[in-house]
Amino acid sequence: MKNVKKVLIIRFSSIGDIVLTTPVIRAVKLQMQDVEVHYCTKKQFSDMLENNPYVDKVHTLGDSLSGLVRELKAESFDFVIDLHNNLRTKIIKKRLGVPSKAFNKLNWEKWLMVNFKINKLPNTHIVERYMKAASPLGVKTDSFGLDYFIPEKDEVEKSWLPETHQKEYVAYVIGAQHNTKKLPVKRMIELCDKINKPIILVGGPDDVATAEEIVNFFERTEKSAPYEEKLLELGKKAHIFNACGKFNLNQSASLVKNATYVFSHDTGLMHIAAAFKKNIFSIWGNTIPMFGMYPYKTKFTVLENNKVNCRPCSKIGYQKCPKGHFNCMNKIVFDFYLP
Repeated sequence: MKNVKKVLIIRFSSIGDIVLTTPVIRAVKLQMQDVEVHYCTKKQFSDMLENNPYVDKVHTLGDSLSGLVRELKAESFDFVIDLHNNLRTKIIKKRLGVPSKAFNKLNWEKWLMVNFKINKLPNTHIVERYMKAASPLGVKTDSFGLDYFIPEKDEVEKSWLPETHQKEYVAYVIGAQHNTKKLPVKRMIELCDKINKPIILVGGPDDVATAEEIVNFFERTEKSAPYEEKLLELGKKAHIFNACGKFNLNQSASLVKNATYVFSHDTGLMHIAAAFKKNIFSIWGNTIPMFGMYPYKTKFTVLENNKVNCRPCSKIGYQKCPKGHFNCMNKIVFDFYLP
């Protein structure tokens, strides 16, 4: 397309999805001449984009869609890249009345996979599908992966951490939006025991209680160890720092950035870890990497149980296992080695 000078990119939520759109932002800004890139998202996610040097202006969705449309109309965009593709974005595009393209959500293919285990899913990452929505502008996928920009004030200093974690640590992102996308607590404890390195548990306020349960288990076990050798061995494994709820999103991203390895459920911080090219151990429960949201352009190992025939049971997740056994997580094998 010629004479495109102002582009609007829309993705309302959430953390991981927005991070996965960053290659599109960068490609439009760097591959087009003198283009102005605007981004529209929900207010609670706007901070993620304020520090992105490829974004010229952020617009936020509040209570009034009409008010947002008026704001966007005043900008006179030349093209809209719709990376959310829902009813609200369709309304926005219709009212703006400018050329646009939306990404393919693969709803039909996901429905077939979830309900009949018929795999018609393309072997492509969601970033590639996002990039197709920008294809009318002539931009192409580059090789730089995802972006995440942490302001200097939110970079976590080593001195903020316990002495046991200042040399090196493994970050374990314990949260997830849905319970069926994260390990039960007892399995989290097993995983921490196997890691056998200083661990920082990363998560938000909703994850504090779970993290405390993990830390308390190892503290109790250390105190009850009957032999000095056992105590020494458990001491190596039990250097666990609960960072859940103590740091904001950017600071949590900094913790992930400085980790030697990152273990994570399918959640936003997993994609932030990918942006920093971390070595990721990606844990999957009721959803599957084939949906196209595995770590992008970084080294990663998938930990999943492919021996249950009810998986995937949802394209997103549930609060509890629909079958009651939760074998996709309860019987997952932690097959990895950390040198």
